[in-house]
Amino acid sequence: MGKSLLEKLLTEHLAEGKVAPGQEIAITIDQTLTQDATGTLAYLQFQSLGVERVRTTLSVSYVDHNLLQTDRRSADDHTYLQSVAAKYGLYFSKAGNGICHQLHLERFGVPGKTLLGSDSHTPMAGALGMLAIGAGGLDVVLAMAGLPFHLTVPEVMGVRLIGQLSPWVTAKDLALELLRRLTVKGGIDKAMEYFGEGVATLTVPERATVAGMGTELGATTSVFPSDERTLAFLQAQGRERDWRPSAADREAAYDEVIEVDLSRLEPLIAQPSSPDKVVPVREVEGIPVTQVCIGGCINSSYLDLARVAAILADKKVHPQVSLTISPGSRQVLIMLAKESRLASLFSCGARILEAACGPCIGMGQAPPSGDVSVRSFARNFKGRSGTVDDLVYLASPEVCAVTALRGELSDPRRLGEPPSIPLPSSFPVDENLIIPLPENPQEVVMGPHMAALPRSDPLPDRLKGRVLLVVGDDVTTDQISPAGAQFLPLRSNIPALSQFLFYPIDPTFAQRAKEAGGGFVVAGYNYGQGSSREHAALGPMFLGVKAVLAQSFASIHKANLVNFGILPLLFADENRYEAVGQGEVLRLSGLHQALKAGRPLWVERVSAGGGFWTRYELTPRQVEIILAGGLLNCAREVLGR
Repeated sequence: MGKSLLEKLLTEHLAEGKVAPGQEIAITIDQTLTQDATGTLAYLQFQSLGVERVRTTLSVSYVDHNLLQTDRRSADDHTYLQSVAAKYGLYFSKAGNGICHQLHLERFGVPGKTLLGSDSHTPMAGALGMLAIGAGGLDVVLAMAGLPFHLTVPEVMGVRLIGQLSPWVTAKDLALELLRRLTVKGGIDKAMEYFGEGVATLTVPERATVAGMGTELGATTSVFPSDERTLAFLQAQGRERDWRPSAADREAAYDEVIEVDLSRLEPLIAQPSSPDKVVPVREVEGIPVTQVCIGGCINSSYLDLARVAAILADKKVHPQVSLTISPGSRQVLIMLAKESRLASLFSCGARILEAACGPCIGMGQAPPSGDVSVRSFARNFKGRSGTVDDLVYLASPEVCAVTALRGELSDPRRLGEPPSIPLPSSFPVDENLIIPLPENPQEVVMGPHMAALPRSDPLPDRLKGRVLLVVGDDVTTDQISPAGAQFLPLRSNIPALSQFLFYPIDPTFAQRAKEAGGGFVVAGYNYGQGSSREHAALGPMFLGVKAVLAQSFASIHKANLVNFGILPLLFADENRYEAVGQGEVLRLSGLHQALKAGRPLWVERVSAGGGFWTRYELTPRQVEIILAGGLLNCAREVLGR
């Protein structure tokens, strides 16, 4: 039986264990990336390890999230990040250079290598045939320190692509089709691997859209083969030396296979407020729209924006619509300018924003209250835009452009023949805002608002506390630790940031947790979906949360909970979830022996009477981490030896 590409990549980088679904293994990491919203905390952790230099082949610190410098805090964070890069041996991408995932494709990604990033959309680099995984900052920190990355081998879902995309149908529609079929839970504990004749019809930027959106499926990673299309992209970037071919064996075995006929797809759109609420655009045509935002890491490539410019050329944006464009990188912006496509965007009435994440993470462009915003981004979780009662739809850049012209949700096929924009044979290479590795280490500069890392104690043998909060299904990390202009400047100060935990759900949570001395959180399915931000675990740890009881967890957030010594417990009987009420007192005893033996844990309902069983899906290594009070405690011991 042949091997999948994922199996090959895991085997090539295997440091511990056996590559088999469900088994915990450790792999070596070639490259890492961080961004400023997660990077400040990550490098504070790196400094605490006492390692003198980064030990990966390549590590890059990007600044692309918190570019709204309303006071000194964000600027101080950026100075800190640049000084850390200079001291420890990282490349540093300055503010305004572009979005980390787009930039990594352009300048650093290498087929066949491993990439670990403290951003959930890191798997976008799978478009180049990389094994790219999003993780919490602490996991990335340990990889930079030279330690292997541990993961549970995912099942491989093979996605066979046949046919070719029809006019006006895009790679974003393929990504939305997979979300329509599988939902935001469909990829949990799985890897998405693309194969079949249809793969060769997709350019690397198109593959990047699909691989990046795999995160919204809950997938561990997404990977495409490295083929002639990959070579063409790297040649256009002046990096053909980095190319190597890779693909699954012809008779590769997959745990599951789904088939998508590209020729049968049509323009799709995700309705508020989840990426999997997908319907054909034709079914929602005519809904008035007041805002359109194009860009984000998923759809900000040159091909995306050149097509938008061609659609908008010699036309005017509808009077009631505010249209913004966020280029993925300076390279994209320079290319558009050289071809006069930038002039088309200006002339039509579009607003050109900085090459950064921008509105995708709630940094500006919050839509009007109750109005519809159509975006080419990856997520439309309620309130993520910065407006509490937002109505955000997700669609391709082409659907966004036509909607901006008409002032209402519109099927782009009404415009006749679509513009044909080929992948350029060469791109302008501009690395002026990438600071290379320094010859001599420099001193780290820390801003006055930055706070020391909170420490966690080993897990006690007995836990008792109140249920601080009960939440439903699909709670996002945005809801646990919000992003946006108000909160991102606090990312390097956990005591300050923790005061806003669960703020969109219950603004009183932090105060109640502090008064109670900690306690428990109870949740439904898919708890912690979305961003990889470890602040959503570190904040609760700081406030004394020792366990989260849920019906299921999103994989990255579950790993982050373990990393900071918080027990991720599952209801053994799913019906017990509805019986547990906020405010009641729970008690767990004999934790040490039970966890070491792998036995279920009995939860006593002290105030309500009775109790219920919980289980957990933890490896022996993860049990040791929780008992030690978190991964940082364990790592210091390992590196000390």
